[in-house]
Amino acid sequence: MSARPLEIDTLAQIEQLRGRIAALEGGPTRLDVPVLPAFAELVRLRTGGVYGVDSATLGMALAAGASQAGEWVGFAGWDDFGAEAAQQRGIVLGRTVLVPSPGEHWLEVTAALVDVLKVVVLRPPGGVDAKSASLLEARLRARSAVLVVQGEWPRCEARISAEQVAWEGIGHGRGRLRERRATLVARGGGRMPVRAEVVL
Repeated sequence: MSARPLEIDTLAQIEQLRGRIAALEGGPTRLDVPVLPAFAELVRLRTGGVYGVDSATLGMALAAGASQAGEWVGFAGWDDFGAEAAQQRGIVLGRTVLVPSPGEHWLEVTAALVDVLKVVVLRPPGGVDAKSASLLEARLRARSAVLVVQGEWPRCEARISAEQVAWEGIGHGRGRLRERRATLVARGGGRMPVRAEVVL
């Protein structure tokens, strides 16, 4: 009988071991949160993490995977939230909480949303200091939630932005816009930038 070499996905094994160690230490296990298929090669959302985006479209798209999988999601600081646009991007409105203008109470509002929702998409009113960020990050880990931030944040596991965007559908100066294609790049997490072509 001959021995066959085992095919092991080293990164997956390391992540599994990290999860076991965290469970043994009493810390919350970091779980994967579903993303849309178009984002699967670009970013891995994990509970306890903060992810930055540079547009409302990307913020909605990152929340859509969890929403379609049956999770509750929330949006804070989105005074121009479009229900129809959210639904077209895959957000299930029946499981969505919206706080359009939390004002100076944005930190408390976001913390309350993190307590009960799997994914919270935040548009902070301005710069975020390191202390406020640390408070929310601790809450994310304790509640096994994900924060997606449109804007600046002191520390992100990954930041996703659009490098190139092109519309399709108009030919010779007339026609209807059918779709928007974009080259997205994810940076952070101690890895090389990852790019993916997606239809938004």
